[in-house]
Amino acid sequence: MAANSEQERTVLRLWLLFRRVGDSLGLAQDLVCGKYGLTSQQFAVLVCIKSRGPLKQADLARMLQRSRNSMTFILDRMIKAGLVRRKRNRKDRRAVSVTMTDKGNDAIEMAAPAGWEFIHEVVSPLSYQDQRALADMLETVNCVLIGRVNPETDMADIIKKSLTADPDLYKRMVKNVLPPAYQPKCKVAETKTIR
Repeated sequence: MAANSEQERTVLRLWLLFRRVGDSLGLAQDLVCGKYGLTSQQFAVLVCIKSRGPLKQADLARMLQRSRNSMTFILDRMIKAGLVRRKRNRKDRRAVSVTMTDKGNDAIEMAAPAGWEFIHEVVSPLSYQDQRALADMLETVNCVLIGRVNPETDMADIIKKSLTADPDLYKRMVKNVLPPAYQPKCKVAETKTIR
C-alpha cells in the first residue's frame, strides 16, 4: 500500500507541476513579449506566420493547439491592433488566410531574439540529455492530452501532425524568424542536472 500511495503522491505532484509550469511559463512569456507590445499568444501567431507564410485560421488553431473560437478571438484582437489581416482567396471566397502586416513583422523581428533568449534561459539548468528526455516525455503527455480532446483521432496521426515533430522546424525558425547570423547569448549547460 505504501508504494501505491507514493505513486499517487507522485501523480498528484506531476499534475500540479504541469499546471504550475504552464501558468508560470505563460506569465513569464507575457513579460518578455510585453516589452514589444505583444502577448505570448500574439507572439506565437506571428512566429507561425513568419516561419511559414500566410496560414489558414484552422491551421493556426491546430499548430497552436487552440480551439477555433479561441483563435478567432486572438486574431480579432490582432487585426484591431494592426498586427495581422485576413485575406480572402480570389478564386475560392470561402478560403481565408491570415497574413502579417508590416507592424506585425516589425514587432516579431524585435521580439524574436528576446523570445529565443528566454527559451535558452529556461532550459539552461538542464543538461542536453535531460532536455531531450524532458522533450520526449512532454511530447508523450501532449499526445495523450490531444487524444483526450480529440478521441476520434488516431494517436499515430497526432504524432505525425505534431508541430514539434517537424524536422525542418528549427531551420525554418533560424531562416525566417531570427535575425541573420543571430547567436544566443545564453549558453546551455553541458552536464548540469537538477533533481
